[in-house]
Amino acid sequence: MSFLVHLQVALAARLAELRSDRERGDSPVPTAVIIFGLVAAAITVTALVATRAEDWMNAIPAAP
Repeated sequence: MSFLVHLQVALAARLAELRSDRERGDSPVPTAVIIFGLVAAAITVTALVATRAEDWMNAIPAAP
């Protein structure tokens, strides 16, 4: 029984320590928003470059 009491006290102390530590890093939500924005920008740039390259290739005259 003493072991269970010791385990309960240790667990309660550890949980209290974790709750009191408010400086645990940034929330994952802003990180996800930043990643989503970077992916959207990369897709936009890739689509723009592909369109420009295709237009440039279509402007080359055919061989005689």
